[in-house]
Amino acid sequence: MEVFIITLESLTSKITNIDDVLEIEKAYNFAKEVLGDAKRKNGDTVINHCLEVASILLDLNVDTPTIIASLLHEVEIYDENADGKIKELFGEEIRVIAASVSKINHLEMMDESENSALYLRKVMVGLCDDVRVLFIKLADRLHNMRTMGCLSKAHQKSVANETLSVLVPIAHRLGINSIKSELENLCLYYLKPEVYNDILEKLNDTTSELNGYLQEMKESISHILSDAGIKFEIKGRVKSIYSIYNKLSNGKKWEDIYDILALRVFVDKESDCYAAVGAIHAKYRPVQNRFKDYIAVPKENMYQSLHTTVFGEGGRFYEIQIRTYEMDEIAEKGIASHWSYKEKGTKKIQSMMEQKLELYRSIIENSEMNEDKDFAKLIDDDILSDLIYVFTPKGDVVELPKGSTPIDFAYRIHSKVGDTMVGAIVNDQMVPISSELKDNDIVKIMTNSNSTPNKDWLNIVKTSQAKNKIKAFFSKIDKEEYIAKGKDILEKELRKRKLNINDILSNENIEKLCKGLKLKDLDDIYVSIGSFRYTAGFIINYVTVGDAEDTLVIKLEESYTPRNTVSNSDSKSDILVDGKSSILTHLALCCNPINGDDIIGIITRTGGISVHRSTCKNVEKDSDKLVNVEWVNVTGTTYVAKLIVSTSTDKSELSDLIAVITSENVNIININIQKDGLYHIELKVKNIDELNNIIKNIRKLRYVKDVERI
Repeated sequence: MEVFIITLESLTSKITNIDDVLEIEKAYNFAKEVLGDAKRKNGDTVINHCLEVASILLDLNVDTPTIIASLLHEVEIYDENADGKIKELFGEEIRVIAASVSKINHLEMMDESENSALYLRKVMVGLCDDVRVLFIKLADRLHNMRTMGCLSKAHQKSVANETLSVLVPIAHRLGINSIKSELENLCLYYLKPEVYNDILEKLNDTTSELNGYLQEMKESISHILSDAGIKFEIKGRVKSIYSIYNKLSNGKKWEDIYDILALRVFVDKESDCYAAVGAIHAKYRPVQNRFKDYIAVPKENMYQSLHTTVFGEGGRFYEIQIRTYEMDEIAEKGIASHWSYKEKGTKKIQSMMEQKLELYRSIIENSEMNEDKDFAKLIDDDILSDLIYVFTPKGDVVELPKGSTPIDFAYRIHSKVGDTMVGAIVNDQMVPISSELKDNDIVKIMTNSNSTPNKDWLNIVKTSQAKNKIKAFFSKIDKEEYIAKGKDILEKELRKRKLNINDILSNENIEKLCKGLKLKDLDDIYVSIGSFRYTAGFIINYVTVGDAEDTLVIKLEESYTPRNTVSNSDSKSDILVDGKSSILTHLALCCNPINGDDIIGIITRTGGISVHRSTCKNVEKDSDKLVNVEWVNVTGTTYVAKLIVSTSTDKSELSDLIAVITSENVNIININIQKDGLYHIELKVKNIDELNNIIKNIRKLRYVKDVERI
């Protein structure tokens, strides 16, 4: 690939402000002193690499601090005290930017074998404070890919894969098309050289013919616009190699790629854009559904242009983009070109970028996401998925993944807006909060300070950000309730056994429990009891019985009682154990499995099988005591189910609840009315479908906030 060389003089020659030139020269001299003659793998010096990165950024019209930080982004690797020196010489702003980029590159260099999802997580951690770090990272990667011909084929492919899945989408979201397009072509060159060269060869074979058609079409449109009195400039291009590859990969034939020939028209004023497209359509028939007005409704990355495809000269399709010179600046260089502007629009641009970075932070901070594959899925769902752009009533743009709901919108605005949401108005019409938002919707969220989230929202929302906020709300409430409940259960069990709580929960025993059960502290022990993760008896036995094997069995055996025992000794057995129906089984009370649930069996000390739901926390996934069990449909068998119904009223609604449940011919065992509109309901059902139907009908009651199976 071609290598671009630049010097300090050629870099500063593009800068008119003398103060900026002096600061950039100072940064270069400092970096040169630190880096010395340090070389890269291709033999080039590191300081020249920094100059190349700065040059790429300068072409994007970024601000001076970004140029300075790009010259300094390698120095921390070679001088452990560089951080303090940069702050002293150039200030805190530049220190933070340079340090963030240096951190990203350091992590990459420490372990090049990490997969793209793990790498992305580390990249995002380093990008959470300033979007200019993204600009430098993209320019850094672009120059690296231009010059990595000396690396091994395996390493080239690894870098290209990472770039295509991580950095290209970021460049797209920032609207930096010039970098995005070149990165895509370079990725294809390294990943699939045969395909790249095949497309290039086809383009070269037809270059003369294609250029002929382009020139003919350019002349025709030039006459049209001149006759219309429109001042313009026009350029022609053949579609990029990677774009053609994408079309071919999606099943298109070479001759069916509409926009392989493209023209770009530049005019002075916005009104001229519409006049130009009207004049062109008057002569050339537009292709149906191929006209896009991104001027009236810009993309979220501020991209504006008119797009149309017409049947043109030679019977071919031509894509024509019409925009002002200012629009073209943003289209090619994205928000980077406006970052240093002091105009009113800058705050709006920065605000939208903060939305994106807040999304990245939300994903990184998801405490439940432990596996790389989970992270990769969230990235695909939230960041790399198709996007929609909706508006607040004030006209601010909010970017969301396709399929998002008003709840996602509310949490994107602010956590408190989401937590207190009671309804949504979309395009002046009241809509269900579960409805799917579409491009250009205007969304207004209605709130009530006394309202709280509903756990059912977790099944509705699309974004991980909203899910995390909802889970965080309930986790805080649940933890407080579980602590109180767990403490009460433990104290009752200790009184029954005539044991002293101070002896059982001595500092030594608390440490033993936390270490052995992977708990954090005493509150976490109470939570584990209150949430039925462990029984009170198990906790007591754990600190009083020395044999861990015995304590495991005690824990499992305390999860059921004989009243739920089902003997499989006859033909009416409803559970098969490894395909056999003659083995004693017990339905565990800790999770109350019901016919239709996914279940697992655990061998107990008595020789019977304790049957649990597969999601039960009392099931040790790696235990050698696990056996396969499955349901058999047996007429007349019923199962105990327990529900907690949360309502929004203190008024007794018992009659309605009973009516809804009994309408399904279901027997109610017990209803316990709690304060604050809570109902604990115990009933008998035939199978999971019957229970789900009851839950669905209860949720239809207007005052019901949540229904949870326990």
